[in-house]
Amino acid sequence: MAANKNFLLKNKAVILYSISLAFLLFLLKWLELRFIIFNHSFEIYIGFIAVIFTGLGIWLALKLSKPKIETVVVEKEVYVTRNENFVLDTSVVTQLELSKRELEILNLLAQGHSNQEIAAKLFISLSTVKTHIQNLFEKLEVKRRIQAVEKARRLHLIP
Repeated sequence: MAANKNFLLKNKAVILYSISLAFLLFLLKWLELRFIIFNHSFEIYIGFIAVIFTGLGIWLALKLSKPKIETVVVEKEVYVTRNENFVLDTSVVTQLELSKRELEILNLLAQGHSNQEIAAKLFISLSTVKTHIQNLFEKLEVKRRIQAVEKARRLHLIP
């Protein structure tokens, strides 16, 4: 501790001179920075505005370039006309290898019954109805109930 005190007392002038030089250097750099900012304030503001608008432009470009996925629901009226003179095309039935049960289920599908209602009307399980409907879809080469009904009407399988 005494050695430190001796060192500080011996080099007091050098230490004070170093501290004052560091303070003056800091002051000069601060003044230089203020001078640059005041002298070039217009350019600095323009630079900030350019950076802001560049960021805004990038954000807007990313927002506008995203493809918008829009779902459109189209409702159409279906006029059902009952054809009293309907004749089942048995050649198509044999060609598609449709069973009597599948034809019954197809008729009930065309009438708009749900799987539960079909199962209750025919006194079969729900899984059996689903299996028959899946077989109908495969044989008619469709994916939905409406497609199956439309194709069956075109092929004269149902009225």
